[in-house]
Amino acid sequence: MLAAAQRGERDALEALLRHQQPAIHAVCRRITGNDTDAADATQDALIAIVKGLPRFDGRSAFSTWVYRVATNAALDEVRRRGRRPVAVVDTESDRASAARHRANALGDDPANRVSDCVDLDRALQQLPLDFRAPVVLRDLLGLDYAEIASVLGIPAGTVRSRISRGRAALARALPQPIEGPAAGNWTRPTDVEEANHHD
Repeated sequence: MLAAAQRGERDALEALLRHQQPAIHAVCRRITGNDTDAADATQDALIAIVKGLPRFDGRSAFSTWVYRVATNAALDEVRRRGRRPVAVVDTESDRASAARHRANALGDDPANRVSDCVDLDRALQQLPLDFRAPVVLRDLLGLDYAEIASVLGIPAGTVRSRISRGRAALARALPQPIEGPAAGNWTRPTDVEEANHHD
């Protein structure tokens, strides 16, 4: 499918984008922290993939390249948002609707996950981008340290340190422990993680 898409076969390109879109949106949603910016970042990422696909040379896994494009699009959107007014939606019905959407995206039994998802989103948005992106890539998408290093263009040791510090910050920011699909690995760092952080 990838080779056909690179040759310009429209059906293959559309199938490839449909296949990658959920993962792209998941990255963008967690990094940007809201549905509107995530939709914009996802669209930007898909456009960038279409434009960059002919130049993809296979030096990294295709999925790693896609995550790099998605992460960059999401980070760019967050930076743009920082330079423009942000409309705050604060009605009870809007908050409940957004929470249901997030719970559905994360997994089973959304009625019991709404508060967890809202808490997690709020906690993630408190993280600096340098910590937020690697935590999302590791704990939401399951990328290994080498893949995250490739996506972010930083050394694997830096990735490990940022994930450890990001998880610790999330654990402090969350009002209570989160269980189930939303949980990730956001607990206070172990002695091993602390040792790795200081290496």
